[in-house]
Amino acid sequence: MEYLGDAILDAVIAEYLYHRFPEEDEGYLTKIKSKVVSRKTLGEIAEAMELRNVIRYQKGRSINLSTLEGNAFEAIMGAIYLDGGFIAVKDSIHNHIFRKYVDLNRILEEEIDFKSRLFIWSQKKRLKLEFEVISEENLGSTWNYTILAIINGTSYGRGSGSSKKMAEQAASKQTLELMGEI
Repeated sequence: MEYLGDAILDAVIAEYLYHRFPEEDEGYLTKIKSKVVSRKTLGEIAEAMELRNVIRYQKGRSINLSTLEGNAFEAIMGAIYLDGGFIAVKDSIHNHIFRKYVDLNRILEEEIDFKSRLFIWSQKKRLKLEFEVISEENLGSTWNYTILAIINGTSYGRGSGSSKKMAEQAASKQTLELMGEI
């Protein structure tokens, strides 16, 4: 059942993301889908649904309960599919699971790597992308970096953060927004 539920869940989520983000490419959609159906996310859904209270397992064994819960959730999706078909699983996911247990915006924010997206965008357009550190400030116990994204010698997005990586992400996000890519 777990195997079947896994496959059906993949299909339902893939279709949902395809319609939700019609302009995005296959790589982006696949990355988001894998995050939505990851062990971590499925375990969180199952925990929120309190599946732990209805699963029978040997408590004396060393077991990852989150994984067990995620597997049980997939098995439930498989059972819904066998009982009611694809539409029944789709309706359950859309009308119950997504509304109550999945914060897609949080998942998207966690998953989106703006710097990678900007590099891919620049490479496709054969443009040179560079990042320039504009300032580094020691604020006592932390640092603040300001970084500028430069494409073909022209300055675009500017970002700040407590690490260079965070500042580059912020600059990349602003650049993608300026380019109309997000």
